[in-house]
Amino acid sequence: MRKMKDSQIEWVGNIPETWTTELGKHFMSRLDRPVKDDDSVITCFRDGQVTLRSNRREDGFTLAFQEIGYQGIEPGDLVVHGMDGFAGAIGISDSRGKATPVLNVLDTKQNKKYMMYALRNMAYTDVFLALSTGIRIRSCDTSWKKLRALNYALPPLDEQNKIADYLEVKEKQIEDLISKVEAQIVKLKQYKQSVITEVIVNGLDPNSPMKDSGLDWLGQIPKDTDVIGITYILDKNHPYPLGDGDHGLIGPDDYISEGIPYIRVQNLGWGTDLLTDNIVYISEERNNAIKNSTLRPNDILFAKTGATIGKTGIVPSNMPIANTTSHIGKITVSPEYDPKYIFYVLTSFIGYRQFWAIACQKTTRPELAISEMKTIKVLVPKSRETQREIVEYLDGKCKGIDQLIAIKEAKVDRLRQLKKTLIYEYVTGKKEVV
Repeated sequence: MRKMKDSQIEWVGNIPETWTTELGKHFMSRLDRPVKDDDSVITCFRDGQVTLRSNRREDGFTLAFQEIGYQGIEPGDLVVHGMDGFAGAIGISDSRGKATPVLNVLDTKQNKKYMMYALRNMAYTDVFLALSTGIRIRSCDTSWKKLRALNYALPPLDEQNKIADYLEVKEKQIEDLISKVEAQIVKLKQYKQSVITEVIVNGLDPNSPMKDSGLDWLGQIPKDTDVIGITYILDKNHPYPLGDGDHGLIGPDDYISEGIPYIRVQNLGWGTDLLTDNIVYISEERNNAIKNSTLRPNDILFAKTGATIGKTGIVPSNMPIANTTSHIGKITVSPEYDPKYIFYVLTSFIGYRQFWAIACQKTTRPELAISEMKTIKVLVPKSRETQREIVEYLDGKCKGIDQLIAIKEAKVDRLRQLKKTLIYEYVTGKKEVV
């Protein structure tokens, strides 16, 4: 076992005796390269991928770039996002291009990949977050001043090379495993939607007489089921049975630790119960200012914008009052219909297909307008009892699928934590590459 010593760095602890500590300004510098007119824009994602913006992934984190103050980036540059470094937006560029000064483009006398992992470890252990003046490190200028003023634990260069190479291999192995599990999650979610769609379209009785739905893309449906416009199932006694949220009147500064639940898109799922782990709250005063978007139990919610279109939710009975953002639409269903059944209709391919048929007509990003939602068609059995039977059946089937999805998601979380733990152990010298 190697002899260890106190690094005098709080978030590092003990390091091997052969390691040193040094201020960032002694071995790192911030580059400021000129750019060419035809350079493409570079983006740094929260997972550390630094690449051309034209190649960005839909699930990546991007910044709204401005056409001023660009700097040049070359392949192999070490890049730290000045606002989102705390979330892991730290990586090595794979492209040549330009970026705004919000990206810290760094040179170093040390192994760049080792420094990338050392900086990511600081992100993963909340060092950057603790040093920031708010939730984020708000300016790239301040961020660089903090980076250069910090102490870093540095192994000898040959050991840095070994650590960087080892972590690169292990990280790829873990990311490959994560990709496989995430693909399984996607298939389970697709299977869940197919189960819901099958029951909504064909009912529970395989011997039920069928009839033409009147919709070319739908085909045959049970004889006792009607295709009706969504406006016919709305609660006519409600002043706003079909609406959306606050239209920008509520922002993060309005969030409080308890009060009126404020539902955001991240609280919706793919045919799941409302996701409340990361729910935020607003005061009663702020809620009164946006009372037109007040939610009540059994209100059906749907995402209206971008890639999240298709996400749904239903306000639970233990949430007597809530409110929501303008990115979410809501439907208050007439007592004549089972709201959970309508929730399943909109969660099925029947709802999903119509949502996207409307959204893709936009010339910019996909979006649903409330006025356009009035064109949506739903399948509804004439009997409310039949609606309830379908709900009970789907509740049981979906519960089993959701449990499998939860197991897979927990595995992804464990793999991501394993990656963070490996990085911590090797960049702080707790483990040695042999």
